[in-house]
Amino acid sequence: MANLSISVQSVQKDGEHSASGRDEILLVYPKEYEPGDKIVFTTDEVPAFYVIRVDGAMDEAYVYLTQNRVEYPIPFQRNEHMKADRISYCPGSFSGEQHYITMRKSRPEEDKNFRNLAKNVMDQHEETGCYPHVHANAETKGPVAPLFAARNVIDGVLANTCHYPWPFQSWGIDQREDAEITLEFGRPVDLEELRLTTRADFPHDSWWTQGTVTFSDGTTEVVKLDKCIEPQRFPIRRKGITWLKVGQLIKADDPSLFPALTQIEAFGRNAE
Repeated sequence: MANLSISVQSVQKDGEHSASGRDEILLVYPKEYEPGDKIVFTTDEVPAFYVIRVDGAMDEAYVYLTQNRVEYPIPFQRNEHMKADRISYCPGSFSGEQHYITMRKSRPEEDKNFRNLAKNVMDQHEETGCYPHVHANAETKGPVAPLFAARNVIDGVLANTCHYPWPFQSWGIDQREDAEITLEFGRPVDLEELRLTTRADFPHDSWWTQGTVTFSDGTTEVVKLDKCIEPQRFPIRRKGITWLKVGQLIKADDPSLFPALTQIEAFGRNAE
């Protein structure tokens, strides 16, 4: 039995809004969020699997927590750096005066399921001890930078025929030839298939013809990529890996300067 808590820490400091309990809890926050507000999830049992919903307009996230406390800053249309944080989220997320937030321990059967091991709709730019997590050595910059952040490739959204706005968020590489992105699982997993969905807003976009996937066990796989809209599937089997990296990307001979990645999906199971 895990002791859980959810709290909304408001910059207005207008009283405590929290919920606590054993194994499964929910919190309804009855106010509009203010810039600087954050949701805090805590548990006394880590590492362990949890299912968390940070907003009623978003999917649940099946995650592996390695820290007792996870903070989730509320995204806004403009933050202190004048970036449109909320632009990569479904319109309506974190809006209004009623917010439905949940947290529970995962069920044993969920931990054994064949699933997309990469998906984490609540991933954040910084390391938080909440997995899966992605990070990259390059991201497109500017006021709408969150629309091209690394975290977008594991949010479960596959729309790729445009490059702006939601639901067409992607990982933009800032025209870096050495761009690479790392997906960390946080625990050993058994991989059976990798799917890569490249952005396909042609002719605005270019595409990659090849990439190299490196795994935590030191092995690599070269994948050939096409100009297409559909997810590209690769039957790649690895056991007990804890991360993978997609890099050494070769751009097509095309006038566009903007290849981008919409989604990484890694299908398999948690390693026993």
